Amino acid sequence: MEYTITVEVERGYDETVAATREALADNGFGVLTEIDLTATLKAKLGVDVPRQIILGACRPPLAYAALQAEPAVAVLLPCNVVVRSERPGATVVQALDPAFMVSMIEGEQVAEVAADARARIAAALEQIRG
Repeated sequence: MEYTITVEVERGYDETVAATREALADNGFGVLTEIDLTATLKAKLGVDVPRQIILGACRPPLAYAALQAEPAVAVLLPCNVVVRSERPGATVVQALDPAFMVSMIEGEQVAEVAADARARIAAALEQIRG
């Protein structure tokens, strides 16, 4: 099983970050956290990596439903979406597949929530593709 949902677009990094935020919002997700991985690794380790950001996306009704079914699922929240500069003019957007995230958890309710989250994230990434 693949563990990410991935799209690559022929678009600059900043434009793709904005498009990702918009697509997530259009599909019912808010961004709760934001980690500038490039700046963090530069500050902590003095290393240079391609521009990339981790967006912690959450759809509260789905998070709540998952928590009601299995409280420990909180360790898997929020859904991480990474936007990474691949090369000049090309950017990759990857999300951890919610179906993979919950593959270790038994229970139909959690699987249903993951399927909904996966469908919404996949739709958002397709929207970014254009």
